[in-house]
Amino acid sequence: MPGPIPPKFYTQDAPFPPEISLRPIGVVRSPHHERHGTPRQAVLPAKPQLRESEETVLELFADVLTPHATNDLEGFEYLWVISWMHLNHGWRNKVAVPGFQKKGLLSTRAPHRPNPIGLSAVRLLRVEDLRIVVERTDLLDGTPILDLKPYVPYCDAFADAKAGWVDERGQTPGN
Repeated sequence: MPGPIPPKFYTQDAPFPPEISLRPIGVVRSPHHERHGTPRQAVLPAKPQLRESEETVLELFADVLTPHATNDLEGFEYLWVISWMHLNHGWRNKVAVPGFQKKGLLSTRAPHRPNPIGLSAVRLLRVEDLRIVVERTDLLDGTPILDLKPYVPYCDAFADAKAGWVDERGQTPGN
């Protein structure tokens, strides 16, 4: 529900929020029930011996959204899933990265963060009203969904972007 119209100079006049409250719009129903065997990134497949299927259902809550909210998604190949990694508690400013010395938290995709927000690009398979079927997720079953956004290549892909220390390990996922 929209709030009041902000004042004319709202960037100067509005106070900075000391806390932010978020409401889940849905829940992930994933074949991943434990961290072991769950891909570190959504683009990576799970080990076939651990998961028969990589289909995941993003169940949206009917008390938050109606099926109209999912209209027009069918034309997109990928979606961004913004989630709350509710099982992660605590974080450190330096984190262990396999094969490297510890790295600064914000230069990694470590799930333990001050605000455990997840960002996953998943392949859209089909939309069934408030059930969105996707594949290749790195999210555990029961993960709260904060938002979904379409992946739009012209503004979401930067083919020549540098990736800092990640470039040192090579282009192959899982190195």
